[in-house]
Amino acid sequence: MGGLGAPEIILILAVVLLLFGGKKIPELMKGLGKGVKEFKDASNEPDPTTSSRTTTTGTPTNTTVVDHRDEKTTL
Repeated sequence: MGGLGAPEIILILAVVLLLFGGKKIPELMKGLGKGVKEFKDASNEPDPTTSSRTTTTGTPTNTTVVDHRDEKTTL
């Protein structure tokens, strides 16, 4: 009660074939494959926000961290 069986898949393929025609389907699949490849490539790239805070030479950068938790502000 929920999965796609063989008759449903055949019906979906027949509708796709009728809508797009036989010559257009390979182009659609090629575009879909390129999209999936680009998505995988993008997900494998390192995220610049989570990379280490060092320069290309491996030395730490000069950063200053200020703790403002104890400061009191009046309005």
